[in-house]
Parts: sequence; structure tokens; C-alpha cells
Amino acid sequence: MTKEERHLRYDFLKGLPVTVHRQRILGNYIADFYIAPKKLVIELDGSQHYMDKGVRADWDRDAWMRKNGITVLRYTNLQIRRELPRYAKTF
Repeated sequence: MTKEERHLRYDFLKGLPVTVHRQRILGNYIADFYIAPKKLVIELDGSQHYMDKGVRADWDRDAWMRKNGITVLRYTNLQIRRELPRYAKTF
């Protein structure tokens, strides 16, 4: 896990009243985090996601998720580092 994934998982997601699966296989893809009852995927995007190849791969992946009724929330690593501490303290 990246430090941002650890931070999100242990400082926020672990406190939720639902099971959050890490590295869940969905079709041909692996979701960073998945909440099955809500059909919700949470993805953390590092710099590779902003290169042409990464953008195309994410678009294909998100299209597959939408087709299968799964909502994808994407956050940058920078968002997790800067914004999560504010929310985790109030959680």
C-alpha cells in the first residue's frame, strides 16, 4: 500500500460501519477499495494516472464499472495528504 492508501484506510475507512475491501478484483480490474453493499469503488490516483496511457486505462476501467452499476470515486494522492486530515479529525 502507498502511504496515502494506508492513511485513507486506517485513518478513515476503518471507522466506517461497512466492510471496505482492499484490492478487490472486479471483472478484469483491481479496485483500490470496494464497498460491496453500495457498489462503490474508491481509487487513489498517483502521477501515472495522468499520463496518456493511464488516462485511457482509467477511462476504460470507469466505463466498465459504470456499465456494471458501480460508482467510482477518484482522489489524487495530494487530496488525501492535504484534505483527509481535516475530515478524519471530525469523523
